[in-house]
Amino acid sequence: MNRKTFLKGLGLAGAGSLIPSQIIQAGNARVAASPLSDCVLIPSETEGPFPLDLTENSTFFRQDVREDRTGVQLNLKMKILGLENCGPMENVRVNIWHCDKDGVYSGYNTGNNPGDANATYLRGYQFTNADGEAEFVTIFPGWYSGRICHIHFQVYVSATYAAISQLTFDIETKNAIYTANSSLYTKGADPTSLNNDNIFSDGYQYQLATLTPNSTTGGYDAYMEVSVQGVGTMGISNLEKETAKNFTLSQNYPNPYTDETTIPFNLTYPSEVSLEIWDLSGKRVATINQGRQMQGEHDIKVNMSELGLTTSTYVYQLQVINQNGTWRSAKVMTAGK
Repeated sequence: MNRKTFLKGLGLAGAGSLIPSQIIQAGNARVAASPLSDCVLIPSETEGPFPLDLTENSTFFRQDVREDRTGVQLNLKMKILGLENCGPMENVRVNIWHCDKDGVYSGYNTGNNPGDANATYLRGYQFTNADGEAEFVTIFPGWYSGRICHIHFQVYVSATYAAISQLTFDIETKNAIYTANSSLYTKGADPTSLNNDNIFSDGYQYQLATLTPNSTTGGYDAYMEVSVQGVGTMGISNLEKETAKNFTLSQNYPNPYTDETTIPFNLTYPSEVSLEIWDLSGKRVATINQGRQMQGEHDIKVNMSELGLTTSTYVYQLQVINQNGTWRSAKVMTAGK
């Protein structure tokens, strides 16, 4: 397919006005570059034949997406940057999905994908932290006929803007993994080249993730930076319009934090308020009930020691119940280094 840039990305909550981009060449592809930074907009790709909507399914909020799948462990870190200043984009949702070592996707059973329609392996999402980073534990994907080894991903900024693309790896390093682990990857080396792949044939410069051996796990660490429309370090919000009419949730401070932090929010109407804290594996580890609160500005003090929690990176979700319904919004509190 032809690459398309994400110039249709509109409605970025809190991002300010979009600065016009210039177009540069990336291999064979035309991609958008910011006039104020060295960042290049991630090329747009198809969702692929096997996407699942993870938007409201809490099953997929997790770092470790392996479930029962065997394969070489892959620790994937993605850093999301705002195109306009190359700053980190915090609190955006990153979804990944890919096939198993044999080239089969979960969630579908079709003629060319003999999988389990009820399976959920190798799919998941995380929220980016204060550094704009989201991390996953998975396996190194296999390949299937016509496609080189790849991982699908979506950077979901708001209901009106999501960057959808794919990443891949250096061919020599990738095929060395298959060869060294032939008892697992029984199909052998990937026969497709980047230039022959129908997705990457028009350019792949900005879609190559690094691969570094990890002596602890015996697997590999992968890293890639992804630029999307927006301004980094501005606390891009996932709040949708209807939620914002009822309350706004602000970033905790300080962030990063050590043991104690404060979470500000503003209520448009008197509401029942509760705060949930979730670890990155998708487990709710604490709930702080605030009871009925009047409209206006409020703070919730969170002390990890008092909650019996370690200082770590968590997702906090505020739930507000008022005359208009139930509303929720989430952000990430990042542990200090």
